Amino acid sequence: MSSDRRQFLTHAAAIAGASLMTPTISSAHPAVSGSKRLLFRYRPYTLALKHVFTVAAMSRTTTPVMLTEVEYDGVVGYGEASMPPYLGESHATAEAFLSKVDLAKYPDPFDLERIIADIDAIAPGNPAAKASIDIALHDLIGKLVGQPWFRLWGLDASQAPVTTFTIGIDKADVVREKTKEALGFKMLKVKLGKDNDREMIETIRSITDMPLTADPNQGWKDRAYAAEMAHWLKEQGVLYIEQPMPKDRLDDLAWLSAHSPLPILGDEGIQRLPDLIKAHERGTYNGVVIKLMKTTGLREAHTMIRMAIAFGMKVLFGCMTETSCAVTAAAQLSPLVDWADLDGNLLISNDIYDGVRVVDGKLVLPDRPGIGVVKA
Repeated sequence: MSSDRRQFLTHAAAIAGASLMTPTISSAHPAVSGSKRLLFRYRPYTLALKHVFTVAAMSRTTTPVMLTEVEYDGVVGYGEASMPPYLGESHATAEAFLSKVDLAKYPDPFDLERIIADIDAIAPGNPAAKASIDIALHDLIGKLVGQPWFRLWGLDASQAPVTTFTIGIDKADVVREKTKEALGFKMLKVKLGKDNDREMIETIRSITDMPLTADPNQGWKDRAYAAEMAHWLKEQGVLYIEQPMPKDRLDDLAWLSAHSPLPILGDEGIQRLPDLIKAHERGTYNGVVIKLMKTTGLREAHTMIRMAIAFGMKVLFGCMTETSCAVTAAAQLSPLVDWADLDGNLLISNDIYDGVRVVDGKLVLPDRPGIGVVKA
C-alpha cells in the first residue's frame, strides 16, 4: 500500500473519531451546574448460564461481570463489563482499573470526548472495564436529554435486524434439544472448531432449515480444510463464518477471505479501530464482528461501524454473555449493521435488567431514554 493511501486512512480514522462517534447534543442538554458532580459506583456480579457453553477452546457455566452506575443530579446511568475468561479480564482486573477512575473531576457529563479519552489513557487494555463506563455515560446522557440513543444517532428502530441465537458445541442429542428451544428465532449461530463440525450442522439441519451462521472461534488450523468447510457450509445454508483461523495467521486468513464463497469476519482478530484499519489494508477479512466489550464501548463502536461501511466491509454486531444492560446498549446501533448476534442476555438465568426484546426473531428496541434499560 502506498504511503499516500496509508496517510489517507490515518486521517480518515482521525476524522471519524472527531465527527462520527456522537451527535451534537450540547445545545439540547439541560444547564449544567458547577455544584453538581458525577458519582461513580461499581460492583461485581456473576452471570449464570442456562446451559454449559462450549466453544472450540473451552467450556464454562458462568461469566464474571462488573455492573457500573454513573449518577448526576439524581439521574443514574447503567453500564456493564462482561469478562469471559479467554479475554483476559476478570473481577480483579476490572476492580483494579475502575478504582483509578475519578469522574467527580468532570463538571459536565456531556464532555464525552474528553472523559472517555482520559479513561482510555489510564492504562492499556481493559476494554470491557472501559466499556462499562462508556455505556453508563451514554445511558446517563440519554436520560438527561430524554431520548434513546438510536434516536440521537438518527436511526430508525424499526430497521433493527433479526438476531441469531447461539448453539454451543455439544453432543448430538443436546444440540437437538437446544435447536428445538430456539425455533422461535429466524437465524441460528453454530459454534464449531472441534472434531464434530459436520455433525453439529447436520444435527441442526435434522430439526430446521432456517439460515445458519458459523463461528469456529479460531479452531481451524489448516486453510485447505477451512476452504473446504466454507464451500460445504454454503451448501448447508450458512451465511458467513466468524474468525475461522487463529488471529495471527494473517496470510492464511487473507487467502481464505479471497477464496471463500462465504464472507469471512474478523472477531478475535479485530478488537479496536486500529485493528480494523490494518485488516482492511491487508485484506485479511471480508467483514468485522464489533462488540462493545472489545471496542471500549459505544463511542468507538459507532466509529468502527461507520468506518467498516466506508471500507465496503460487512458488519456483524455481536456480544458476550451479558445482561440486558450491555445487550440493549449494543442494540441501539443495530439498525446500522448487516447482521446482529445479540443474544447474550437470553443465555443467562439471572438477568437483572429489562431492555431489548426479541419478537419473532427480530430485535425490538425499547422506546426509553438512554440505552433503554430499567432494573427488572
